[in-house]
Amino acid sequence: MRFLHTSDWHLGRSFHRVNMLSAQRAFLDHLVTVARTERVDAVLVAGDVYDRAVPPLPAVELFDDALHRLAELGVPTVMISGNHDSARRLGVGARLMAPAGIHLRTDPEACATPVVLRDAHGEVAVYGLPYLEPALVRDALGAARGDHAAVLGAAMERVRADLAARPAGTRSVVLAHAFVTGGAPCDSERDITVGGVAAVPADTFHGVDYVALGHLHGCQTLTERVRYSGSPLAYSFSEAAHRKSVWLVDLGARGEITAERVDCPVPRPLARIRGPLEDLLADPALDRHEDAWVEATLTDRHRPHEPMARLAERFPHILALAFEPEGAQDRDGVSYARLLHGRTDQQIAEDFVSHVRGSGPDDAERAVLREALDAARLHEGLAREAGR
Repeated sequence: MRFLHTSDWHLGRSFHRVNMLSAQRAFLDHLVTVARTERVDAVLVAGDVYDRAVPPLPAVELFDDALHRLAELGVPTVMISGNHDSARRLGVGARLMAPAGIHLRTDPEACATPVVLRDAHGEVAVYGLPYLEPALVRDALGAARGDHAAVLGAAMERVRADLAARPAGTRSVVLAHAFVTGGAPCDSERDITVGGVAAVPADTFHGVDYVALGHLHGCQTLTERVRYSGSPLAYSFSEAAHRKSVWLVDLGARGEITAERVDCPVPRPLARIRGPLEDLLADPALDRHEDAWVEATLTDRHRPHEPMARLAERFPHILALAFEPEGAQDRDGVSYARLLHGRTDQQIAEDFVSHVRGSGPDDAERAVLREALDAARLHEGLAREAGR
């Protein structure tokens, strides 16, 4: 059986000040074309279909059109909600769409109810695990703890129990939206840390033939059977080196896996350039970036006059400008975004305490900060579902 694994469409999202709707439309055209030409048996969409809980109308129309086109092809589509989606909104009409081959999996308590597909070798049970906000689903799933590893582990226990009750030889696929240990994050993903921990171990998914992951925006192979497709488009300059693609996965008669990357259309390349302004304006090696979306970091000891306007004369698609003066001995010359790069919400909060008080928090204070951040994320999750 052949699957097309994709995720993290983020319909409605922009890239800095650039509206990405036309690029998202081009990707979905590409997706439908690949599904048809490669004779795909099912499309797997591992969450973050939209960029926010209440998406703009053009994004909804784009999503609606894509579903109609996949249904017309007769290609079943299994889709889960991600941490950016409103599970309730995305799941509206799920039972009506299922007969058309569009299977929306947004209810955590239904995670052990698979979409059952069939080929010449028998049945394939496809389980959809939507993004599981620990504080919201812990009790429903009977998890021992309120963290990501516990709730995802509880969901997988249900999956394995259902699979064990099916005929011998039934193959299995799981869609999940999570940060799995070994994955490499980038700047455009929302922090989902709970209780100081965001990642879950890959062996959480043991016993499954293929795991189609979403959340991280870089295409990654954690094991032969556990993979991220990554986002089809870049949503931050930290993705400049990414090769955007989807996975074309063949599941053999005995559960053997072969996977091939299929490149996605690139609306415009990304470039990160760095150096003194005059060098950036004159260096012939940068000619190749003149048609790219550009992030420039200036290292001049003193801020030049009108640098953005001058850079735009050579790089008309420049979108971001930062200053990091060479030889600076303190943090004053480093951009705020640079200071925060790669740091969790917990670390940022602890840094703030250290800055204000002159000493870092003790263990008890760290626990209070962690509880406050977890409560804020819970509130955000509730607000997302309520549409606020």
